[in-house]
Amino acid sequence: MKNWLDKNEYPFEHHYIEVDDRKLHYADEGSGPAILFVHGTPSWSFDFRKVIKNLRSGYRCIAPDHLGFGLSDKDALIDYSCGAHVRRLEGLIAALGLRSFHLVVHDFGGPIGLQVAQNTPSLIESITVLNSWMWSTEGEPSYERLKKMLKSPLLPLLYKYLNFSARFILPASFGEKKIKRSILSHYTRPFASVSERSGTLAFARSLVDDQHWFGSLWQNRDKIAGNPACLIWGMQDKIIGPSGLDRFAGVFKNWEINKIETAGHFPQEEAGDEVSAILEKFLDGLGK
Repeated sequence: MKNWLDKNEYPFEHHYIEVDDRKLHYADEGSGPAILFVHGTPSWSFDFRKVIKNLRSGYRCIAPDHLGFGLSDKDALIDYSCGAHVRRLEGLIAALGLRSFHLVVHDFGGPIGLQVAQNTPSLIESITVLNSWMWSTEGEPSYERLKKMLKSPLLPLLYKYLNFSARFILPASFGEKKIKRSILSHYTRPFASVSERSGTLAFARSLVDDQHWFGSLWQNRDKIAGNPACLIWGMQDKIIGPSGLDRFAGVFKNWEINKIETAGHFPQEEAGDEVSAILEKFLDGLGK
């Protein structure tokens, strides 16, 4: 296993499944009702570690690393489209024989996990969303400004040669509590070489190329509207602001809102114990 991985921070057994002739890594801790955690970019199952540690005594916590991220395989020939990530996540669910689970999504894990939920609504016991989205942002002023950078020929150079997403965007997206250098290294080291950075670049490009797909998720939101929902939001998020929280609140018929005023885009990393307590209370309230 990677010699940079702090086993005290991430003390989980490592599991692998073969998908698309590659190894996909996942954590599978505890027993009880299953919780499936779906990460975004440039993160991996590591950013849910605090929640997993706190909940594994009463729940089975499953947290995969998308191909191209974390401890999963990475190379330039992998299909890093959102549709491929959805398909592989559905493959993991089938391989593990999950007949029902609570879904927890963050960032790009939102559209990926919520597409799975729309495809297989009978499997979903509840949905928890942390700072994510499931709609097209075309025409929004903030997105139109961002799109100019996303279309820049400099973008691949920044992502491939500077590890821009993990080294700069992630720490800048935090709220009041800044990330420690030792923890940040667990987000940068999975992308140690240029050849390992295609996954993060693909997600950046997806923000331009997949707006129609994001829009289709929103059009099909009624497929998940009946699920109990827990919305946990870092209110100092510079990437997806409070308007995203309000929009999600309009999707679900049975929802609760939990605002973490001091956190930015990664509340599970910035306020892991608080997120754990919120999620545990929500899930326990649904009954086991």
